[in-house]
Amino acid sequence: MTQTENGAQAAAREKGQTPKRHCVLNTISHKLTGFVILMSAVLLLLVWLLSVKMLEPIYNYRVKEELSHAAQVYSEILRENQDLVSRDTAGRKIINSKLMDELRENSGMLAGKCFEIADEQGRCLIGSHQIQSGRCMLHPDPLSLFSDHSTPQWDSPQAVDLRAAVRSRGNMDFILPNAHLFPDIDPQTDMRQMVVCRNVDNRYTVIVSTDLERVDQAAGVIKAQMPLIAVGLLIVSIAGAYVFGKWFTRPIRALSGAAREVARGNYTVRVQADADDELGMLAEDFNTMAREVGRTSELQRDLIANVSHDLRTPLTLIKGYAETVRDLSGDDKEKRDAQLNVIADETDRLSALVNSVMELSRYSSGTQKPQRVHFDLAQLCEEVAYRYENICEKNGYTLTTQTDTPCEVNADPDMMSRVVHNLLANAVHHVGSDGFLALRVMPQPDGKVRVEIEDHGAGIAKEDLPYIFDKYYRSRSDFGKVGTGLGLSITKAILISHGYAFGVDSTPGEGSVFWFTAQ
Repeated sequence: MTQTENGAQAAAREKGQTPKRHCVLNTISHKLTGFVILMSAVLLLLVWLLSVKMLEPIYNYRVKEELSHAAQVYSEILRENQDLVSRDTAGRKIINSKLMDELRENSGMLAGKCFEIADEQGRCLIGSHQIQSGRCMLHPDPLSLFSDHSTPQWDSPQAVDLRAAVRSRGNMDFILPNAHLFPDIDPQTDMRQMVVCRNVDNRYTVIVSTDLERVDQAAGVIKAQMPLIAVGLLIVSIAGAYVFGKWFTRPIRALSGAAREVARGNYTVRVQADADDELGMLAEDFNTMAREVGRTSELQRDLIANVSHDLRTPLTLIKGYAETVRDLSGDDKEKRDAQLNVIADETDRLSALVNSVMELSRYSSGTQKPQRVHFDLAQLCEEVAYRYENICEKNGYTLTTQTDTPCEVNADPDMMSRVVHNLLANAVHHVGSDGFLALRVMPQPDGKVRVEIEDHGAGIAKEDLPYIFDKYYRSRSDFGKVGTGLGLSITKAILISHGYAFGVDSTPGEGSVFWFTAQ
């Protein structure tokens, strides 16, 4: 058991769970090996069926098709011409030379075959004996066993009987020896012969045959080799599957180990994505997840630091002043009123924090959807800016507005008011020494409207820009300041729900321009 597995089981025991024991045979590597072995067995069975069991039937079928084609060709030639043999006035036979020429033109398909054409009386008119073995069961030659020169008996009893059967029964296909047609032929003979017979309009019989080579012997040789082939194939399959399984599951094992590290709180772990395939994509996604989880964890720590600071101060003040009112200043009305005002103010701060959290939750979860209407965004921005005139006048700030051009948009006016309010409040909070603030609403050539809020404050560092709209996030320059850190997050959630682009352009020491586009 590895150290990582020990850690996972220890973590499970700490949570009161029973550690899950994994069977070694349930690993992907072993499953892959078993699958390859099973596929090898299936392939071996398929090869055995095709090479041993189906070899002879397939071979016989192909021979039969070849013989049938030759018989069909010659049958068509005989149908399309006059009689093959005729007699003159003296009773002598005259061969139809034109028909013979056509028959000779197709003689190439008779190689390795025994071929004959017989007339309606059962007499052989034309014969061609080209069987490779030199022996024919239909036209036997007693001397062929002792001589290299075979002279087939074209009108042998077997051939004559077969012609008569074809004239009476029609077309026939069979393999010799055939006990039904030729009971005199020894069924134990080592010869086998495919025969195809065609009846040509009851005028001729065409018989084409060839010997069947000892396919069963070849099948027997293959059958004897199959155990050796099976053993060799299984050895190669097991070895290949094992090596491939180890190679294939290596990134998965790396991902599994990295996931356990993340579960233990190590968010810096990364998986090397070497392959450009689904596993490589998974590794990249895991690294992205680890970065986001790490950043979320950091934001949670910031949340604890920020919110605890924001909560601790008002709670401490509330408790302290409440105890003072109770113990010391209960009879001094002026002192009591002042202290009760502090309690009320701090209570308002707590309420604002809770309300901001709830508001962000509604916008982020999508439970509060935009109620879109057509309105003038420039006029809305001017109304929001008017609310800040007293604050700016009191603190000596200068707020310039550019809202002269009407800008019609289709959006939720309450939400847009909240966005402009948040951005202006953020600008006031970060105003520079010159006290300059600006709110601009500008129509764009593409029909959209761009809203900008500018300040000349300290600006935002480059490394903080990607996270400035994240909830509870504060740049280092803001650390320790009073606030919930939720205003820009609420702005982001509202703009995303509308499908609007937004961002910030900032230069440290010169100020920032927060912007968004509406339509």
